[in-house]
Amino acid sequence: MRAMTIALTITLALIAYLLGSIPNGYIVARTRGIDIRTVGSGNIGATNVFRSVSKPLGLLTFALDALKGFIPAMFFPMIIERATGCPDTGRYFGILFAVTTVIGHNWTIFMKFKGGKGVATAAGGLLAVIPSSIGVGFVVWVIMFATTRYVSIASIVTAVAVGGVTWWFYFKDHGWILPFASTLLSIIVVWQHRGNIRRLCDGTENRIHFGRGPNSGSAAS
Repeated sequence: MRAMTIALTITLALIAYLLGSIPNGYIVARTRGIDIRTVGSGNIGATNVFRSVSKPLGLLTFALDALKGFIPAMFFPMIIERATGCPDTGRYFGILFAVTTVIGHNWTIFMKFKGGKGVATAAGGLLAVIPSSIGVGFVVWVIMFATTRYVSIASIVTAVAVGGVTWWFYFKDHGWILPFASTLLSIIVVWQHRGNIRRLCDGTENRIHFGRGPNSGSAAS
């Protein structure tokens, strides 16, 4: 049974990676004849699509990226539980598949291991596993974005906040695995924003604007 569980987990983790690797931003932009890698920041994430292609397609990309994080984290643990008869393991397998999907998104096999920054995909995965933390993260993101109009600042601060509050919400009842994995995802997201951090320090980072004309912003997913 243990060998079966390990084999099934590895198989599903690989599927989660491949699902995460689907470059939704690239595909969505291609419907308008645009190679998203050649416009704006060059990132394939939702914010660059929002800024460089259209607002509706940017929101669609965000939703698709979040969904590909949510599906493995929510449903793949059910497969393991039914196949192995191991109950009450969903959160732990779910966080594993959330991390694997984010790795696929950030380092996609379909784009020569270049991808997005993992914000939307991490949010979708963590929503399935630790919804209380994501609720706090959503509030933090809205406040930071409304205050600064920098997607990058909102995303970085939210990543740190989610990593922190997960220890508060889940450590006592679930141990260190969930908070540790959430913190790992936070570190990955912040690391992927290192270029944005440099631009913020230099004063060259762009804000998102909602008026007429092109939007400015930094790719965040």
